[in-house]
Amino acid sequence: MQGGLGHGELKQNVLRCIITRWVRQSAHNDRMKLCTFWKLCCWALWAWLAVWPARAELADTVMRVKPAMVLVGSFKATETPRFAFRGSGFVVTDAGSVLGNRVVTSAHVLVPAAERDPQAQLVVQVRAPDGNWQMRGARVLAQDQVHDLALLHLDGSAVSALTVGDSARVREGDGLAFTGFPIGGALGFAPVTHRATVSAITVAALPSPTSRQLNTLAIRSLRGDGAFDIFQLDATAYPGNSGGPLFDVDNGEVLGVVNMVLLKSTREAALSQPSGISYAVPSHWVRELLSNHPPSAGSTPAPPH
Repeated sequence: MQGGLGHGELKQNVLRCIITRWVRQSAHNDRMKLCTFWKLCCWALWAWLAVWPARAELADTVMRVKPAMVLVGSFKATETPRFAFRGSGFVVTDAGSVLGNRVVTSAHVLVPAAERDPQAQLVVQVRAPDGNWQMRGARVLAQDQVHDLALLHLDGSAVSALTVGDSARVREGDGLAFTGFPIGGALGFAPVTHRATVSAITVAALPSPTSRQLNTLAIRSLRGDGAFDIFQLDATAYPGNSGGPLFDVDNGEVLGVVNMVLLKSTREAALSQPSGISYAVPSHWVRELLSNHPPSAGSTPAPPH
């Protein structure tokens, strides 16, 4: 064809146009895909930032828990040392305040009535604003022998306190933490915190002990008198930890009370060499104890001096 395109050139031009259009369309699609990708990234980042502030670091939570920790023991002027440490405890909130005068600990931390020295006084040591331990008088408000819990009243001004949460939301596999005084004053009284996974939620009863290995607590548990669920933890605690709080690592809410005497003697009475497993009484029983013994009318915690 004179002055026109040959058949081969026409085919090349058509092919070139098709390829060019395909490249442009692909580039457009890629830009759309990239734009969509970045939008998704932005939404994901926004969602993460929205949730992140609600999840505190354990270090931040420990700083809130430590001021509420107390030493429970007895004081006798003629003894050396005059203060005899018996276990850990923690102050709980009263009337919606962040302060409190009521202390929760394990009942076995208290001196049994039959062994009580009339010259020795029940005392609780709290951390003063200057960082030193301050001794306060205390009195027993109530005891729950079945769940090995005790509620004390702390003399003097109110101190930092913890909120008791709902242990019903605790599941096996949850990561929690507990604070206490595991070795008493051997190296100075300093609260120690450990992470702990809830390995099992199980009944406070023995599986199959022999008659020679049963003790009173184990027999009572096997008969069903006061049988209740407990938290079995994968962290090692010591007798000094008894009475200390097991708490949520995000908000510091108390979800249990560490118990290294009553529960171990019940769960492990059949073992010749007890394990390093730790136990805690669910906070449900703490809340019940608190509700059954509310603060007296007009006893709203006074602010610290």
